Amino acid sequence: MSFCDRCGGPVGEGDHTACLAARQLEPPRFCPHCRRRMKVQVLPAGWHATCVEHGTL
Repeated sequence: MSFCDRCGGPVGEGDHTACLAARQLEPPRFCPHCRRRMKVQVLPAGWHATCVEHGTL
């Protein structure tokens, strides 16, 4: 099962149109593989998001 990396909800359930629009400007907050909250570091040149289980995205 895949999860939305912005809201953490299952990708197949609900409307994620707002999530897709927000992800154009924001880094991911949830791991798309396991739904865990990720550690996100925002840098001037981009961002790094790290899941405890799956590593850096």
